[in-house]
Amino acid sequence: MTPCIGRRVACLLLLMGPLLAPALPTRQSVEPSLLRVGPTKAIKTIANAARLARAGSTIEVDSGDYAGDVAVWEHDGLTVRAVGGRVRLLAQGAAAEGKGIWVVRANGMRVEGFDFEGAAVPDRNGAGIRLEKGSLLVRNCSFMRNEMGLLTSNDPATVLEVENSEFAYNQRPDGHNHNLYVGQIARLSVTGSYFHHARIGHLLKSRAAVNHIFYNRLTDDAGGTASYELEFPNGGVAYVVGNLIAQGTQTENPHMISFGAEGYKWPRNEIHLENNTLVDALPRGGVFLRVAPGADAIRAVNNLLVGPGRLESAGQGVYRNNVTVDPRDYARRLGGTTHNLGATQRMAPPSPR
Repeated sequence: MTPCIGRRVACLLLLMGPLLAPALPTRQSVEPSLLRVGPTKAIKTIANAARLARAGSTIEVDSGDYAGDVAVWEHDGLTVRAVGGRVRLLAQGAAAEGKGIWVVRANGMRVEGFDFEGAAVPDRNGAGIRLEKGSLLVRNCSFMRNEMGLLTSNDPATVLEVENSEFAYNQRPDGHNHNLYVGQIARLSVTGSYFHHARIGHLLKSRAAVNHIFYNRLTDDAGGTASYELEFPNGGVAYVVGNLIAQGTQTENPHMISFGAEGYKWPRNEIHLENNTLVDALPRGGVFLRVAPGADAIRAVNNLLVGPGRLESAGQGVYRNNVTVDPRDYARRLGGTTHNLGATQRMAPPSPR
């Protein structure tokens, strides 16, 4: 190649460089997609949005009622939120995979502003949400009149977080329902939420390895017939802090909090009760805490006990600054009577709805 031709080739390659270089993805191509759902939108149903979603998508659902609109979620990093008000998901006989209104198998999913109502299936475990694996944050949602409010699998890597949500009136045909039933997963966190009116079953039952139950209201309320208000049947590590927990007058089980009743399954089995208000409204008297033999640690500090029981009956542990008050004095301060202590309407935080 002569010097002249070589210079021409070099100049040509220099000019063509930008054309030969690999194309970089545009900003739009790497951003998560936004899907909008509603009667006036191109996507009319949540089920269709779940099929169109990809990892990292945000799904915004217009407020209103969505009947029989059930879905399975399997992409990671999804955010699904109500816009313009609440979204009511009315099962009306429909169930995703025969399990519930939503079935979730995804990591990093966030859900906000939905009311799950009326899930019922042949095996009587119809759930507002069935979490089978992954990690899920539920915020400002409600689970009402399903057979099971929210139900998880026993996947040991699964994580569930619940914030500012409400669980009530969930009921199987034969009773024995639980408003929130968590299997043998890695971790459960429940904060600022309201559990009431279970029938025969429990307000909250968790088999998780680690449990953070912080600043909630778990109360039978008037007419409620829950068994345990809070149960950890397989132990694990349970931190129960700053809650109002009240047993109603119609319960058939005198125990309010139970730990390890079905056998310990985890390497560490500890229960820590701190800064809770525990209200026993049973006329014959109930039991605040029941712990099966074999727990690694029992710690109860700074709890207010309304009723005749003592936490020390749970077994050997650390008990400090737990103050007992007479139910009549407590009711007088609330402006009511001992008959409605289980409702604790005046003292409880407002419903998230």
